[in-house]
Amino acid sequence: MIDLADLGRIALGLALGAAVYATLSGALGLRRGAVALTLSARNALTGAALLTAIALLILLTAFVTHDFAIAFVAENSSLAMPAGLTAAAIWGGQSGSLLTWAWMLSTLGAVAAWRVPRTAPDLAPAMTAVLALLLTFFLGLLVFVSSPFEEVAVVPADGRGLNPLLWDTAMQTHPPVLTAGYVSFAIPFALAFAALLRGRVDRTWLRATRGWMLLAWSFQGAGLIVGAWWAYRVLGWGGYWGWDPVENVALVPWLLATAYLHSAVVQERRGLLKTWNVILALSTFVLSIFGTFVVRSGVLTSVHSFATSLIGPFFFGFLGLLTISAASLVLYRRPLLRADGRIESITSREAGFMVNNLLLGSIAAATFWGTIFPIVSE
Repeated sequence: MIDLADLGRIALGLALGAAVYATLSGALGLRRGAVALTLSARNALTGAALLTAIALLILLTAFVTHDFAIAFVAENSSLAMPAGLTAAAIWGGQSGSLLTWAWMLSTLGAVAAWRVPRTAPDLAPAMTAVLALLLTFFLGLLVFVSSPFEEVAVVPADGRGLNPLLWDTAMQTHPPVLTAGYVSFAIPFALAFAALLRGRVDRTWLRATRGWMLLAWSFQGAGLIVGAWWAYRVLGWGGYWGWDPVENVALVPWLLATAYLHSAVVQERRGLLKTWNVILALSTFVLSIFGTFVVRSGVLTSVHSFATSLIGPFFFGFLGLLTISAASLVLYRRPLLRADGRIESITSREAGFMVNNLLLGSIAAATFWGTIFPIVSE
């Protein structure tokens, strides 16, 4: 008899298959210039989004019905928890938060795959392939490494429940909003990556990216604000988060996104800061993956971190692959990224934007270095 766990595993397996197909057909369509393959990749990515949503809905059903035969449900919920908190327990553990990540990424990726062809048709095929590849990584983890649908040998009468610190209304808003910020940075990353792949680093990719970056910036900012309020009210950290590493790594991409939203104006108007803008668009998502790695690897002590598991090395490898690939593309396209002019006066608007970017970049660098220093020193 097929139960909820089986249905969840089937949905995730089919979603992974669709994501792999979208990656391969998107790459082949890009290489051969085949429109049919590109459209097939877009449809497959949409299918992966629907299947991932079904998997999330199945897990939500398991929580609401208290199906303690599923280990993740038993570990993160109990009969005493209210309904709203029970539903929010989906992102209270590692595999459930990964499923939330994959669902948001697949949904935003599918939306982008349908919308971007209207504004940047030359970039859409490569962007779709990149997003499908990113989704493949997360779904692969869910299927082979950290499944939220593993079953227990003996079904308990009651679950263990969430950590008492998480019994709060902010648990229903802070984690998903902050995750939405992290995930949304994938679209500007994919667009910048596509622009470098195609050698189309003119103003087209900037216009296509601005709205997505503003969306990610808004989600990330809202998540940080709710998180700071939660920390102040529950943990008593004096109004801020007291240099907690997980909150720090969430702040860094927001700072770089703020810098991008300012410096993109300079490139669009004067053709300046081309290399800097590409680096900012790529770095925001790379640092989002770094933040996710910190939460899931246990390399830094934090009240937010999940328990140490086998998933850390996979994220570290993925982070390295993204960093090397992005840096290599920037170096390869360096001749195309030369500025069209120069800043003529230190009192000009462009010089003001440059100072603004230097300030934001310095704060981000200081925060990042202060966060990872314990790893380096040890």
